[in-house]
Amino acid sequence: MLSRKIAAANSKWLSPTFKVLFVKTSSLGDVVHHLPALSDAARKLPRAEIDWIVEAPFAGVAAMHGAVRRVIPVALRRWRARWWQGATWREIAEFRHALRTERYEAVVDTQSLVKSALIAWCALGTRHGMDAASAREPLAARFYERRHPVAKGLHAVERNRILSAAALGYELDAPLDYGLDVSVDAGDEPPYAVFLTMTSRADKLWPEERWIELGRALALRLVLPWGSDAERSRAARIAKALPQVEVPPRMSLEQLARLFARSQAVVGVDTGLTHLAAAVGARTLGIYCGSDPALTGLYGSTNAKNVGALGRAPTAAEVLRALR
Repeated sequence: MLSRKIAAANSKWLSPTFKVLFVKTSSLGDVVHHLPALSDAARKLPRAEIDWIVEAPFAGVAAMHGAVRRVIPVALRRWRARWWQGATWREIAEFRHALRTERYEAVVDTQSLVKSALIAWCALGTRHGMDAASAREPLAARFYERRHPVAKGLHAVERNRILSAAALGYELDAPLDYGLDVSVDAGDEPPYAVFLTMTSRADKLWPEERWIELGRALALRLVLPWGSDAERSRAARIAKALPQVEVPPRMSLEQLARLFARSQAVVGVDTGLTHLAAAVGARTLGIYCGSDPALTGLYGSTNAKNVGALGRAPTAAEVLRALR
């Protein structure tokens, strides 16, 4: 019976006018974790046209996936910070109007938050999301027309894949694929490693002295990107204690993806950029201190590994052993 239902669903998706809208707005790590679900949909529904609503700062990542027809930027964070301004409400009205110029066969919200559910509610099409027992914010389920159970104990990547498969009616039997192609030619560039020392939460940071200890042990040219003044200051302090270190100008996500792809290794704390490095296929080591790698760790890449645990920062020697 199930196979007949899936076959019937797949026949419907073969229409050349069939359109899918994914809603996964932020943060960067969550956006990266959604990429395999998009790859699944593109493989299983080869004639589908796939659009993606994402926060503007992360639109570059969505655009790097070859199956995305249209990236639709949204500015929820900025709108929340300026909700009382008339310009904000005009932008919201313009976004809603532009979104409703197309009708989608399926609108799939893999974020499972009230904010993303409200965005999905603005689109034209059957809205899918997690049921109240599965969603990160149970209230979000009230905005969906089709609600799907997804186990909470799974890694975020698998939760996205399972929901998308249930919403679009295909069996989840394909290998995991992030779908990013940032192949580059390193040429004669000297080998280097990338240290991602920054993250949004203090409890996820790795002590600066351990970064310095690791850098000295590697004896390799290092690049320390940053995204804010505080992160640049942190990178500069670490760089001052090490030879052969570059703290580059602020880089775009597309530039960072190419930097990762050309590197010998990327070592980073639990931040979206570390997940992006693993997604482009770089040899990546994730350092976990304030979060559980079983739920949000680097996942699905043979070149990626996690070290540390919730509440236990690894030593520099542990990181070096894992890297080697």
